Amino acid sequence: MRRDERAVSDILQIQDILQRCDTVRIGMNGGEFPYVVPMTFGSAVEDGKIVVYIHSAGEGRKCDILAKDPRVCVEADLYYKVAKKENGEITAVYESVIGTGIAERLTAQADKVAALKIMLAHYKESGFPVTSCHGLGRVECFRIVLDEVSGKRNL
Repeated sequence: MRRDERAVSDILQIQDILQRCDTVRIGMNGGEFPYVVPMTFGSAVEDGKIVVYIHSAGEGRKCDILAKDPRVCVEADLYYKVAKKENGEITAVYESVIGTGIAERLTAQADKVAALKIMLAHYKESGFPVTSCHGLGRVECFRIVLDEVSGKRNL
């Protein structure tokens, strides 16, 4: 990172930034060109690492790509405003997170339900009855352990 004073390395602070984001972007190895998809998500700190959960339909480009190459990049950000600096320059006021990991497809029903509950809690919808949802059998859930992750902020 070029600007060390903007680095956020504490895992709990990075998780706090993620908790305030409403979308993550998942970058995948899509063949000739990268493929990036904005996604709803949930996240947690497990065994000292940030884990991001996403869901998807069971078929389509995203699932095809992840089946071939599950390596992903995860990005999330919060933009606040443009601010004028004392020297007359301008700067963006923001917080962001970027990390890499492997998108592991969850196959056990209990794991999918747990992942969906984390995602719903992220959006303050924890009362939704996941186990009685008619689409539960068709949804795919993925768990991404961020092996490398960093945060950045300019507040």
